[in-house]
Amino acid sequence: MKFLIETERLLLREITLDDAESLLKLYSDPKVQRYTGEPVVKSIEEIKKAIETRIVNYKKYGFGRWATILKSEKQFVGWAGLAYLPEFDKIDLGYRFLPEYWGLGIATEVSRAILDYGFDTLKIKKIVAIAMTENKASIRVMEKIGMEFDKFAPYELGSEDAIWYWCDKKLITKNKSR
Repeated sequence: MKFLIETERLLLREITLDDAESLLKLYSDPKVQRYTGEPVVKSIEEIKKAIETRIVNYKKYGFGRWATILKSEKQFVGWAGLAYLPEFDKIDLGYRFLPEYWGLGIATEVSRAILDYGFDTLKIKKIVAIAMTENKASIRVMEKIGMEFDKFAPYELGSEDAIWYWCDKKLITKNKSR
């Protein structure tokens, strides 16, 4: 399996159908799904459909949400990556990890690497990140990686306001030099 991004502790690769069981563990955990606006997933069939959509998106856009593997344990810890949001015509940075890996700096480490990959390799001009306003941990990650507040706005039709952050290569470079 080819890894697209490597950090000090992590490897990122495309998600495949072989990840179905690991993704079911992730998406069936109410703690993980709490701030996503998505229901808890109950079946492997739902996960397999979601994986098939991701595979299509890799081919269509050249990026997506990637399986995130902890090198030291060779363990799937969740996913992180970019997604095109056609309803907003924006590219979104996102991440979701198993609770036992929360609080270890994984989201910050992988997000910095994904931004670099997005700007340097994919030549993306602007990347956003969106979180529910109650998700203080994700908001803190967005700030730590150098993103700036954009607005409070719904993420889905009829949903409550979410908090939106943004960055471009120039902003990230400026914030790294601080």
